[in-house]
Amino acid sequence: MKNQIIITLGREHGSGGHYIADMIAQELGIKLYDKDSIEKEIVSEGYSGEMIRKMDEKPVNFFASRRIGKYSNSLEVNVAEKTFAMLRDKAANGESFLIIGRCSDQVLKGNPNMLSIFICGNQQAKVGRVMEKKGLSAEEAIEEIKEVDRSRKSYHNYYCETKWGDARGYDMTVKSDVLGFEGTAKMLIAYIRSFMEQD
Repeated sequence: MKNQIIITLGREHGSGGHYIADMIAQELGIKLYDKDSIEKEIVSEGYSGEMIRKMDEKPVNFFASRRIGKYSNSLEVNVAEKTFAMLRDKAANGESFLIIGRCSDQVLKGNPNMLSIFICGNQQAKVGRVMEKKGLSAEEAIEEIKEVDRSRKSYHNYYCETKWGDARGYDMTVKSDVLGFEGTAKMLIAYIRSFMEQD
């Protein structure tokens, strides 16, 4: 039986990944780290909330960034590296948690207590959800999905060896439309608990 569980969860925009992550974290009684909670953590290290929101999961601007040794003048890189260091520290300290995005599947790769999950979805269903949640037209929702996922993909692929959304890079990839959000969460919880029972 494992004393620690770390779940990394990547997701397509509109797939319900955050909602599913919240259900999993609540059922397992572990901390959920998302954009808001990560912002609070990093603000305590001297970064402003506005800066973090602008740079969070954003691809690097190659024309404006410069690195000398391990130091970079890129805000995107500095915020990302602070986030990665925070995740490594929490994992090393034995904390159990679920982290959404932030290259966590690669940042924590090799940890024997980690499971990596990716949530995808049917395009029509994703568009419908974004339309309903944001009050957008179908065309606007399609464009938002493309823009958000393009940004996530670029961010992930800049820092990671594996490709964002490639099923071969995750322990489990699941389409949320097949079982619905609740059904997907229940299936993943059973999968995680089976993993936790291993030595």
